[in-house]
Amino acid sequence: QVQLVESGGGLVQAGGSLRLSCAASGRTIRSYTMGWFRQAPGKEREFVAAISWSGGMTYYADSVKGRFTISRDNTKNTVYLQMNSPKPEDTAVYYCAATRGVRVPLGQQEYDYWGQGTQVTVSS
Repeated sequence: QVQLVESGGGLVQAGGSLRLSCAASGRTIRSYTMGWFRQAPGKEREFVAAISWSGGMTYYADSVKGRFTISRDNTKNTVYLQMNSPKPEDTAVYYCAATRGVRVPLGQQEYDYWGQGTQVTVSS
């Protein structure tokens, strides 16, 4: 079992920056692909970014490409989402997720472990 806890959410002005963290416990995430998803009010949860177990491959939703960066520190069992130049439409609850293996799926149904989420609100 892997437990995931997100932190770093809050209120940020558009054009600012924010870094989300996802701390894992229970097992090392060294062999896990990690992803970030988000859910805005009244909308379905959607893919944001994902990173392979080694950090060598990253994928982003078109809506955040060039602004957000996913990274990981396996020595700290932690994954990060650096949010630069956020926009009001990035306002959502952000979730960290994990799935074991070398594939980097973009579909949330392929992730086995989820955090409880952290709220990000971007003001204009």
